Amino acid sequence: MTEQHRKHVLVTGANGFQGGAVARLLAAQGHDVRGLVRDTAKATESAAAGITPVRGDLGSLDDLRAAFEGVTHAVVVMPLVYDADTIGAYARNIAEAAREAGVRRLVYNVNTPVPAETTPYAGFETRRLAEQVLLGGEVPVVVVRPPVYLENLFSPWNGPAIVNDGVLAYPLPAGQRVAWMSHDDLARVIARALDEDVPAGQVLSVGGADVVTGPELAAVFAQALGREVNYLPLEVTQFEQGLAHVLGAEAAAGVAGIYHYAAAGGPAAELLAAPPEAVEAALGVRLTPVVEWVKAQPWEHWARNDG
Repeated sequence: MTEQHRKHVLVTGANGFQGGAVARLLAAQGHDVRGLVRDTAKATESAAAGITPVRGDLGSLDDLRAAFEGVTHAVVVMPLVYDADTIGAYARNIAEAAREAGVRRLVYNVNTPVPAETTPYAGFETRRLAEQVLLGGEVPVVVVRPPVYLENLFSPWNGPAIVNDGVLAYPLPAGQRVAWMSHDDLARVIARALDEDVPAGQVLSVGGADVVTGPELAAVFAQALGREVNYLPLEVTQFEQGLAHVLGAEAAAGVAGIYHYAAAGGPAAELLAAPPEAVEAALGVRLTPVVEWVKAQPWEHWARNDG
């Protein structure tokens, strides 16, 4: 890659799953990547992937000015914080630091779809606020709104039940159509959105290659794993209570908002069902079929050893 085509990219949340996937892909493509982290001691994996960890707090404009120095492009995702004043301040700090640095393109990963109408859920409304602040700034911005991640299923609370019991349990109605997306596909979408031939000012609803209901998703798992798998819709309040033990009550309520909204039906019916052909047409990115993703995961990791 020539220096002319090399981007100098700051990725926020680089210690997280989505930010980490984006940072690793950009580094693998030959770009100069900095990962904004609050704890550099936890950034050993990023450093090994060729990503330079930079300590900074989104609440500190001075931290962000230092982090953005020399940066030409940025990828932003908000942490699991759902206080409107805090998120608004984070977004304003990012917009100002990016403007001062002369950033040419910023991609904001909303990390959730956002309904057209205002909702009572902080998980939507704080992200809508950040979106408005960043789009209203002076730096060219592309907004990416992904749905639900496939990696949520390869987890301690889903993997063992799928592998050992043939139960795919998730807090979405069985009939909810979802364009389940992998972190790697998200990273490819975001990397492409950083290119300046992609028009700025867009809000892109993105997702994976397949739009499926819960039972259809279970059938794909059954095909890939060679065993019976059935879908079980979880009660959202129960899901939120379990999540609170891991994330705390405020973050759990923020995350669970999308599922409460989906459970209510109505306008939520197509919220998670971004048409894959629209994503591929807009960005020229090949999306991964669910069956391909399932077959690529080391599901034996979750197998119960009864011996």
